[in-house]
Amino acid sequence: MSTTFAVVVTCYNYRDYVVEAIESALAQTRAPKQVVVVDDGSRDGSQDLLRERYAHDARVTLLMCQNGGQLVAFQRGLAATDADVVCFLDADDRWEPTHLERLASVYDARKDVDFVFNDIVLFGNESRTIAFADRAMDLGYTAIATYELVHWYGAPTSAISLRRPLAQRCLDLPPAMTTTWRLSADNCLVYGASLFAGRKYFLPTGTVGYRIHGKNGWWSNRGNVERYLNRLRSRGLVQEYARLAGVSAESIELVKFEFKTKPSPSWPEIRRYAGLALRTRGTWFKRVERALSILAYALKPARNG
Repeated sequence: MSTTFAVVVTCYNYRDYVVEAIESALAQTRAPKQVVVVDDGSRDGSQDLLRERYAHDARVTLLMCQNGGQLVAFQRGLAATDADVVCFLDADDRWEPTHLERLASVYDARKDVDFVFNDIVLFGNESRTIAFADRAMDLGYTAIATYELVHWYGAPTSAISLRRPLAQRCLDLPPAMTTTWRLSADNCLVYGASLFAGRKYFLPTGTVGYRIHGKNGWWSNRGNVERYLNRLRSRGLVQEYARLAGVSAESIELVKFEFKTKPSPSWPEIRRYAGLALRTRGTWFKRVERALSILAYALKPARNG
């Protein structure tokens, strides 16, 4: 049975861009089952434009809401979906027509994969590609690495997709979290999916256009204070998910087992897990032995996934 897709487009004061985002979702060669547009209380005329363009379009569900922030917009959009996989799209970004088709090539074939993320192609004020890796990669499970290192196995909002039950778990957060994550709520999807043992897959497609227009560009516009506060909030989010998932400091003893879920890890991933093995309990010699066993396993010419 073919995977069905829902697209959740979230908008706040992006009247100049939102139509292009929605049209890119509607133009997919693998048509989405649903396109849900959540306007989070825009005051720039976005709501009037959306009603004018899509109020009578059966393909689009419009949710006009009071401002609650990005996490609340995600929650509202997700609640209106019933497809197998939910994809999120920021109102200032766009997809190439084959985006969902490329995602489907993984979801249709791999029922064990829960979360697929992509590279992003910058356009507007910048032009380059940002990618997690230089090839497609089955990342297996990432709960321990995420808990210990707060490592971000993911991408910005418009390059994230995940199976709906996992998305529901990730977004089922206490009300206090909605204030903390009024912005950058993609962290909730990325960290939550790891801690709730979602199997992750990186798929470079070149189909996600990430617009740089002066109001975004998180990798270059943050100073030391912003980076510190973001890491502090992220650590708190990871701890909340760990509490819900039953992951704790003792879980690091499973690091080698988690590593073995990765069929073809990159060298950065191998080094990351070898380093985690050095954090386990036991004598210095025993910890080094565990780290070396991870390296030896990774270097085997053939092994089971």
